[in-house]
Formats: sequence, structure tokens, C-alpha cells
Amino acid sequence: MELKFYLYCLADLALIVTSFICGVKYFGKRNGLLGFESLVVTFSATNLMINALTGKAIFFSISLFCDAFSRGFGVPIIIVAGMMSVTHRYKPSMVGDVLYAVGALVGTVILWTADFMVGPKPYFYLVMWSLFSLYLIYVVKKLANAGEYRNAAGVILTLVSTQIIASVYDFYPIPGDGDHMIFYIFALLSWSYMSVSLYYAYCALERVQEKEGNLIRGYTLGRLERKPQ
Repeated sequence: MELKFYLYCLADLALIVTSFICGVKYFGKRNGLLGFESLVVTFSATNLMINALTGKAIFFSISLFCDAFSRGFGVPIIIVAGMMSVTHRYKPSMVGDVLYAVGALVGTVILWTADFMVGPKPYFYLVMWSLFSLYLIYVVKKLANAGEYRNAAGVILTLVSTQIIASVYDFYPIPGDGDHMIFYIFALLSWSYMSVSLYYAYCALERVQEKEGNLIRGYTLGRLERKPQ
């Protein structure tokens, strides 16, 4: 087997491990949206690995469907809604989480099966990912304002690398990469890095949010103590 096959498997393994660990940690933080989408990525990457090792097309098809879910709705909608917990204090109920997941699944089925989406589909993916990148710019600003420059730099790298991948994906095949394996190596590594950088960004903004809450509580208690009886 060629070297690029082993690099492909290593990149895929990296995505399986990072997305799974981050997904479990998000559930531990009671963020079902981020945990769910992270494990969808884990499931997709696992099927991709099984396809690489067995050559059975069904696993590749499952991975492609999950990829459509994540590119079209999982990352640009579910991840954004999940991250808004620490950027906008937005926390949907469990029913809300389910509605997000079901809505994304229905949208993916339409995207995957509808004839009228065959032509526009690549542009839909690109637009949705570009909207996600705009949100990441806001996340970078929040991190920088909080003094979390290292995490801000990490999110910038995620933004640039994944936006390049999204822009190249359906439009500019790499010369000599007939099986798309070289492209997938870069894509898998970019998504793996995204999983880690967004998790650390989430934790950083969560700490900032907690500090702000403590300051507000301290200020309120101080005023109550000074209030004359």
C-alpha cells in the first residue's frame, strides 16, 4: 500500500479520537448540541475507516451522508447554536436540542435525495460554511477581548483551514489526486484540529462567563449589604 493510504488512515484516526473525546466532554458539560454533532463526526469518520480497511462501499456511503449532515447543518447550525451557550448565554431545552437534530436530519435527507438540489448543492455547502466562518470571527473577537489570545489564534487557524477545505471541496480537485486521498488527508486533519480548538475555545469562554457571573453576584451582594435597614 502507498504511504498516502497510511497517512489517510492516521488522519482519519485522529478525527475519530478527537471528535469522540470532545463529544463526550461536551455531554459532561451538559451541552447536548455540541456533543451530538461531535459524535456524528466520530460516526462518519469511523465508517470512513471501515471503508478504507474493508473496501465495502456501504460504509463510504454512510460516511458521505454524515458528511452532508455536518457540512450542511451540523456545523453551521448545530455547532453555532451549541457555542452560543458561551457567546450569547443561549441554552435551548432538551426538546430544543431534539428539534435541532431532527430538523438537521430532515434537511439532510432533502439535500441528499432531492433532484432539484443536485446543481445547487455544492454552493449550498459553501454558503453554509462561510456563514459558520463569519460566526468564528465573532468567537475570535470574544476570545481576544477576554485576553484569550492563544485560543483566539487557534480558532483563526481553524477558520482559515476549514474555509479553504470548504472552498476547494467540490470545485478544485487537486491535480493527480484521482482518488481524492490527498485532499481527504488535509480535510480530516483540519476537522480534527477544529474539534480540539473549538473545545478549548468553548472552555475559555465558559470561564469568562463564570467570572462575569461571579462579578455580578459580588456587586449585587455588596449593594445589598450597604443598603440601609
